[in-house]
Amino acid sequence: MKPERVIVGISGASGAAIAVRIVERLAELPDIETHLVVSDAGRRTLQHEIGPQALAYVRSLAQRIYPASDIGAAIASGSFPVHGMIVAPCSMRTLSAVATGHADTLIVRAADVQLKERRRLVLLARETPLHLGHLRNMCTVTEMGAIVMPPVPAFYHKPQTIDDMVDQLACRAIDLLALSIGTIARTWEGEITETERRSTVTDLLL
Repeated sequence: MKPERVIVGISGASGAAIAVRIVERLAELPDIETHLVVSDAGRRTLQHEIGPQALAYVRSLAQRIYPASDIGAAIASGSFPVHGMIVAPCSMRTLSAVATGHADTLIVRAADVQLKERRRLVLLARETPLHLGHLRNMCTVTEMGAIVMPPVPAFYHKPQTIDDMVDQLACRAIDLLALSIGTIARTWEGEITETERRSTVTDLLL
């Protein structure tokens, strides 16, 4: 079997830890080939939020790495088969460029390719609060076929640390690609009622 190729674009918005965890998680999955693009602003954010070795570390986990300005890269063409793409974090500048088709960088061009080829594109749009232009761009890319996933943490799995939150967000983003490996994020199994809880305790005592 050929590996499933996944593009990860890292733009300059805050939330670099989520991007790193996504690439780490993809590296752990069997038969996944990660293609990485980091914007110039993304490099700065990685260094500021994670540390000076963050860029080298995340690059070491990917199978293929592309300069952000390389519009002639393989992932810039729809003829190059990939499963899908995650942009994490996705800055409002990147979101706007995707919404308008202004493909002047490799991240935006690769995202544009996913849309035109009807492949999965997950955008972890990172900004708060949001003005009307942000919201309209989110609506536009959604109508074009992208999945907008603001990195809003879940609490049903009772995270104990920031790392727990980051990991769940990263796994949820990967799950949205619908890879053949299946779901990797912790899932909601339904709230246990008092009757079910008592039944479980009774079973344990018998």
